[in-house]
Amino acid sequence: MRFMLLRKADEKTEAGVLPGPELLQVMGKYVEEMVKAGVMLDGAGLKDTSKGVRVSFKGGKPLVTDGPFPETKELVAGYCIIKVNSKAEAIEWVKKWPREDGDITIEVREFFEAEDFGSKS
Repeated sequence: MRFMLLRKADEKTEAGVLPGPELLQVMGKYVEEMVKAGVMLDGAGLKDTSKGVRVSFKGGKPLVTDGPFPETKELVAGYCIIKVNSKAEAIEWVKKWPREDGDITIEVREFFEAEDFGSKS
């Protein structure tokens, strides 16, 4: 089972504040632990929304809106994609998230897999 761990944005990430050396070091150890356990597939931090855009569609026509976007609780600052045996195991990995990252929220979302659509390939 694959899961995406979404690190929600906050005031600091939206202000473009980069992690300090201590957080980078502990996050590196956390990621290394996931790699050694064979669960880490991908992960990255995202730049703040002032450097992004949203493309919405109305009546089939695209509308591009430049960032920043005001609702930080709806934004993502980074992600990890992991492959584990269950949602409970994914949650256990999230519980190990470095405390040095402060008061944050991590959303855990499962990917659809081919077998969810009846495919055997």
